[in-house]
Amino acid sequence: MIRFDTRPNPSGAPSFLEAKNRRQKVRAAGLHPDYWYPVEKSENLKPGKVIETKFWGRSIAVYRDHGGKIQAVENRCTHRQLKLSMGEVKGCNLVCMYHGWEFGCDGKLVSVPHELFGKPFPNIHIAAFPVQERYGLVWIFPGNPAMKDVHRLPEIPELEGPSPWGVVSIDATWKAHHSMIIDNVCDFTHAYLHRKYKPFSDAKLTKLEPVGDKVYVSYDTQVGRGRIAGLFVDRKGINTDHMDLCYEYPFQWSNTDGKIKHHLFVLPIDEQTTRGFFLFYFSGLKVPLLNIDIPHKVLQRVLDVAKELHIRPLLGEDGVAMEAEQQGYNTYYDEPLAELNPAVNHFQQLTIRKWEEYLTESAHKKVAKVG
Repeated sequence: MIRFDTRPNPSGAPSFLEAKNRRQKVRAAGLHPDYWYPVEKSENLKPGKVIETKFWGRSIAVYRDHGGKIQAVENRCTHRQLKLSMGEVKGCNLVCMYHGWEFGCDGKLVSVPHELFGKPFPNIHIAAFPVQERYGLVWIFPGNPAMKDVHRLPEIPELEGPSPWGVVSIDATWKAHHSMIIDNVCDFTHAYLHRKYKPFSDAKLTKLEPVGDKVYVSYDTQVGRGRIAGLFVDRKGINTDHMDLCYEYPFQWSNTDGKIKHHLFVLPIDEQTTRGFFLFYFSGLKVPLLNIDIPHKVLQRVLDVAKELHIRPLLGEDGVAMEAEQQGYNTYYDEPLAELNPAVNHFQQLTIRKWEEYLTESAHKKVAKVG
C-alpha cells in the first residue's frame, strides 16, 4: 500500500497528530487515497503528452500513450530519481530524459539504452495507478488498487446517453486546504461574498442529516436571482426557492428541483493547495424575457458564454476568500473556534474520521509487514 504520510504543516500550525481541536485536525487532514480523484480535463491530455500531478504531496506522472490510453505511474526514474514527467512518451511507455531508462505503463523498467557493465538487467518497478476517463475528466486511483471497484465514481446519467444535459466544466487551483473548499460550497451563510452575482440568498438551513460517509444538507434559499442568471432560469418550471446538497465523501453535489445540478471533485495537491473540478449541468434554460426554452443544440453555446461572464468570476470570489482564510488560519490557528453553522461541523467531522481510518489502516499494514 502506498503511504501518504502526515507531514508538518508548512505554516507552523499543528500537524494532525498534534492538533488540539476539530478545526486544527480538519485543516491538517488529508483525503483517503482509496477513492477516485480527477487530475485533468481529458481535452488537455493529447496523445504523447505527459503531465505531473500531485496527490497529497506524492508526485504522479499521468500521460496519454500513442494508442490514446491514459496511464499513470509514480513520477520518478529509479536510476537518479528524476521526474519522468520531464521525459517523453514512447508508444505505451515513459522515457527518462537523463539516461533514457524506459518504464512501461505497469511501472516495470523495460529498457536501458546504455551499457550494463556486465550486470543483469535491473528488476525494477515503480508504482502504477488505475486510471479512467469519464465526464470529460481524467481520474486516478492513488490508493490500494484492490479498492478501485469498491469506491466507484458517482453515476451522473444526466451527462451521458444520446441527449446529455448542457454542462459547464470548470476547474481552479487554490492555495487553500481541501476542507476549506468543502466548507465553502456547502455553507450558504456566505451570500454576502456573492452579493453582486447572487447565486443564492436568504438561506435558511432546513435539513442536516449525517448518514455514513455522507452529510445531507438542505436550504430554503433563493437560487440564481442575479442580474444575468436570473434572466435565463425558468422560474415557472423550476422551484428555485430550495436546494439540496450533500458532502458525499470525498466529493460534493447539489440539486435544485431536479433541473439544475452540480458536482465538485477536489484533488488535494498538498496541505495548502487544492484543485477543484466543477461540473454544473442544466436540463434547460429559457430565452430571456420570453417563456420559451433555449433549443438544446444552442444551450451548450449559451453555457460556454455564461461560464466566462458569470460562473468563472463567481468562483473567483470564492477563491479569493478561501485563500485569505488559509492565510488567516496559518496565523491564528490557536484562536478559539467561532463556527455557527452546524453543517460545517459535520463536514469537518466526516473528513477527520475518514483520515483517521486511513492512518489506522496504514499503521496496521505496517505492523503486519514488520511481523
